[in-house]
Amino acid sequence: MKLITTIFLTLFPLITFANSSLPANRHITVQGTAEILVEPDMANISFEVISTKDTLLEAKRDVDNRVNSLIKGADKFGIEQGDIFISGLTSHVNNMIGIETGTVSGERYLARKKIKVTLKDIKKTNDFINFAQSVKINNVIEIESLSSEGSKLEAKATQAAIDNAKAKGSMLAKAFGAELGEVYSINSTANHQKYPTNNVKSLIFSGSGAN
Repeated sequence: MKLITTIFLTLFPLITFANSSLPANRHITVQGTAEILVEPDMANISFEVISTKDTLLEAKRDVDNRVNSLIKGADKFGIEQGDIFISGLTSHVNNMIGIETGTVSGERYLARKKIKVTLKDIKKTNDFINFAQSVKINNVIEIESLSSEGSKLEAKATQAAIDNAKAKGSMLAKAFGAELGEVYSINSTANHQKYPTNNVKSLIFSGSGAN
């Protein structure tokens, strides 16, 4: 599992822009990066439960029975009620087409639900998937690795990226014979992906020095 924080680096010329929130004096925007590698200890596992029967009621009952069987045995893996998310039921009609004749020979009903389970011990992933298959939930959509220390690691990566940006800002200012001033603003956006967590921030410094 990888946590990456990036701080943008761009040098702005001495120009005053109308309606700009940037400082009127010389300023730079710097980019720093920090990366933290951590072994995941949790997992989100997503399943899809599908049943096709002659009637919608039969298909719905079959899906519900399999989902209930999963819930009943989930506590053996340290999974609590709040760790399970179950989507609403979706359904549609499947037209059965004869292979030889190519004509519609009948209708069957398909029912579907999606389940997302948070497993607090990633080492139990294989055992839990085997259990899910034993209750006829065998369509694994996605396995997402997580860390229980995600927030702390994100803060640590952000601070490391800020320190890196400050160091680059000082070097850049020195190269132009200028003195780096205080941080003028920090703007951040976050983009959380499946395995890494990418956070993007920008720091703007204002200061004085040579032209």
